[in-house]
Parts: sequence; C-alpha cells; structure tokens
Amino acid sequence: MTSIATETRSVIVEREIAYPPEKIWRALTQPHLIEEWLMNNDFVPVAGHRFNLRKEPQPGISIVVDCKVTAVEPNRTLSYTWDAHGLESTVTWTLTATPTGTRLRMEQSGFRPDQEQAYRGARSGWHHYLAALERILARTD
Repeated sequence: MTSIATETRSVIVEREIAYPPEKIWRALTQPHLIEEWLMNNDFVPVAGHRFNLRKEPQPGISIVVDCKVTAVEPNRTLSYTWDAHGLESTVTWTLTATPTGTRLRMEQSGFRPDQEQAYRGARSGWHHYLAALERILARTD
C-alpha cells in the first residue's frame, strides 16, 4: 500500500501591536471594520457561520472568497476557511496579550505545491492587509 502525502505550505505573518487583544478582536470581527482593512463581508463571529469576502479591484473584475467560521475564542483565536479560485485553505488568527500590547499571528494554511502563484500572492497580500489593519487600529477606539 502506497501513501501519497500532499505537502502544503502556510503563510505566517506575526506582528507586535501596541493595542490590547480586545481592540484587535473588534477589528477582526466587526463587519464594518473588516471591510476597511480586508474586504466587503457578511461576517458573524459564530462557529459554523458561512460568509463571503468580496472585492472589486477593477471594473469588471470581482473577487469572491467563500468562508466558514471554524473556531471562535473571543480575544484569543479566530479561524475560518478561505476558498477561492481553487484554493481551499484556512486562516487562523491568534492574539496573545503582551506587556506592551498584543502579539498578533495570522496563518493561512493549505497551499499545495501547484499553487505557487496563490502562495506568493498571499505572502504579499497579507502584509498589505495587516498594514491596513494597523492603520484602522490607530484611528478607532
């Protein structure tokens, strides 16, 4: 019997952010804030909830990501599936309180070897999204 393991890769971005986990959690879970740093959405932080992330980067081009919330531990962990353009992955946010704020870790896992373009896009995209998230945090209460 032969077992074929498909190795997958993850994109991991970690940041030390000078705000408490509760403030970052709001930006990760409130639809109007998610829209500002990521995409339009119908997100609800409830395990099992299905939602879409939507973006129209240019006229005539539409991006839709089908998602399902898989884990919610308020102010600590949020995980959801991320399915788009043949990529079936999982995004997991982990918030850890530190003496100066929060260690925020984002991991998108499940990139197959034949998804190099998606992997590279996610690597650059998440840095952009997290920079936008930090701008939102700097101006919200």
